[in-house]
Amino acid sequence: MSDIIEILNKAERLHQLEKPEIVALLANRVEVAELFGVADRIRQRYVGDEVHLRGLIEFSNICKQNCLYCGLRRDNQDIKRYRLEPEAVIELAAKAKSYGYKTVVLQSGEDVYYTVERLQTVIHGIKDLGLALTLSLGEKTREEYRAYREAGADRYLLRIETTDRQVYDQLHPGMSLANRLRCLRDLRDLGYEVGTGIMVGLPGQSLESLAEDILFFKAIDADMIGLGPFIPNPATPLRAAVGGTFELALKVMAITRLLLPDSNIPATTAMETLNKQGRTIALQSGANVVMPNVTEGEYRQLYMLYPGKICINDTPAHCRQCIGGKIAAINRTIAQHAGFRNGKNLGQL
Repeated sequence: MSDIIEILNKAERLHQLEKPEIVALLANRVEVAELFGVADRIRQRYVGDEVHLRGLIEFSNICKQNCLYCGLRRDNQDIKRYRLEPEAVIELAAKAKSYGYKTVVLQSGEDVYYTVERLQTVIHGIKDLGLALTLSLGEKTREEYRAYREAGADRYLLRIETTDRQVYDQLHPGMSLANRLRCLRDLRDLGYEVGTGIMVGLPGQSLESLAEDILFFKAIDADMIGLGPFIPNPATPLRAAVGGTFELALKVMAITRLLLPDSNIPATTAMETLNKQGRTIALQSGANVVMPNVTEGEYRQLYMLYPGKICINDTPAHCRQCIGGKIAAINRTIAQHAGFRNGKNLGQL
């Protein structure tokens, strides 16, 4: 029996791996199918065959931050900016409910226009629809997070992007990894389901740092982990960088499933940007969530985190029908509930 198969057997039994074992899985190019097969078995055993659909509303592409990889970065002058008013966001959430979504995800740049009061209005309006609500709004104060939680927000997604401090500092001018970690601690303390995640293939990132990222997810017992390849954006300073690969991103996702068997792991749109069957393959390699876009009109095109983003010319209704067909084609079913995970205490950060 090869060392890789022994590592996979250990992971399937114990859901624990050491850093060198994770690096070995990431580097291995032979027993790749076996890795994905074990991840899929663990997914089926712990979270079943249901796929949770979460409707994504991208309500503002205005951001005060200047992250080197992001198309929404403050200094990008080549993008038309927009923001939706609270009433328009609530209206999109109502439409998402009509398509059958049980959860909506509100995502934006760090837009200071959206004060606590405006966001409370949106949160109350969406909760009145009977929907679960995930926020993905970036770094906020503990008091802001508390206000959103008290208004009814259920989950918060804040991707760490990398736990490698040197890489983090290079990519996030004016920001700090310590504050990012503080945000995640605050979110857990306040009772949110906590989501995080990374980009795979960032400049300066190594297999060792990816292994540390996966162990970080395990240490904080993340309730949701969003993973996708880094795709260089021509409107950013990293325009000439080498991007991440679909296979490596899929490996990171699968290993994450080995260590966090009952977490919610999306099949991300960035996966499908690099592979036309990316989300389907991800769902067969450990993922159990899909986040179709329910934003309407030109806003789908203007929320341009990276080039080649899929489905920007589709309607929300078409996206819902399309992903439903893909899920049925692999003999999976769409969940008819919000898909909460029982959160546990946050590990040491």
